[in-house]
Amino acid sequence: MSKIVQIGSGMIGTTMAYDLSQEHDIIVGDFDDSSFAKLERLNPNIVTKKIDVTNSLELKEFIQAADIVLLAVPGHLGFAALKTIIKSGKNVVDISFSNENFLELDTLAKDMGVTAAVDAGLAPGIPNLLLGYHNSEMKINSFEYYVGGLPKNPQPPFFYKAPFSPADVIEEYTRPARMMVDGKIVTKPALSEIEIMNFDNVGNLEAFNTDGLRSILFTMNHITNMKEKTLRYSGHAALMANYRNAGKFDKDQISKTSDELFTAWKLEENEPELTVMKIIIDGDNKCITYDLFDEFDSELCFSSMSRTTGFTATAIVNIILKNLFIQKGVFPPELIGSQYNCTKFLKNYLKERNVHINQKLKKY
Repeated sequence: MSKIVQIGSGMIGTTMAYDLSQEHDIIVGDFDDSSFAKLERLNPNIVTKKIDVTNSLELKEFIQAADIVLLAVPGHLGFAALKTIIKSGKNVVDISFSNENFLELDTLAKDMGVTAAVDAGLAPGIPNLLLGYHNSEMKINSFEYYVGGLPKNPQPPFFYKAPFSPADVIEEYTRPARMMVDGKIVTKPALSEIEIMNFDNVGNLEAFNTDGLRSILFTMNHITNMKEKTLRYSGHAALMANYRNAGKFDKDQISKTSDELFTAWKLEENEPELTVMKIIIDGDNKCITYDLFDEFDSELCFSSMSRTTGFTATAIVNIILKNLFIQKGVFPPELIGSQYNCTKFLKNYLKERNVHINQKLKKY
């Protein structure tokens, strides 16, 4: 039984802490202690402590006894915290999805003898791991994936509820979307190139460009065509484009807009929601498709987004603890997934928790 220190106890953090507490000793720290009571109800053995992640000395002391650290803080806090954890010589799994280039910390991690797994969630996360595996055993010509977390019963005008911070969602709608087209990185506006796609259990959804490829653009730049799109119910992208064009996402209005959308997009307690994802990998005269569909867990009251993101992260925590991946440095999930035993472990781990990734193969 290992000692895990987790930083962050939000919606996803709560799910991860519960999952890890089934096999490990875990202590959870957060500046906002509002979720501590729920954690203690889920498992009285989960230890909680209020900490300030921006205080590097306090953070170092908090993680001192950890066998591994799980970092689950908002993106704007992630990079600095990750750097402090690596400097402390602790292996770490990070789902903060910070905007900074985490590969800048690779030399530091190697010098400290640390394994740092970053972007270890749903997306980026699962698509990267699967891409990494297939890249190790075939020549890939194109890679694309589509993903969205959605309310089960959408209501106008937004037809959307946010399973995480509206500020982070807005970032997706404003940051230019990078993709690989014919071997070159091309940038297009977020929310552009809307297409309608049909998904089992959901029906028609619209897909539009967002900047979700991240590290893949550089670690897998030999793949000539790659793109990522976000999924929403029809009409949402046009409405968000109107918000953006009206200046509501500009620096002087973003705080007001975030507050407005926080109320409008807030999931009610135990509100049914779902997560849907499609991954398409093409090459070597075959097309491999993965489909994921997951819904709110009414028994434990865990959202599908917290399950699909959180269980991916906890799987990678266990991959490192079990020495299935022992390299030192900073690793996005596509590099971890290149080792088949890691990808196999992830698939089995998710399946045991009723998160199913269905694979189809078409040869031509």
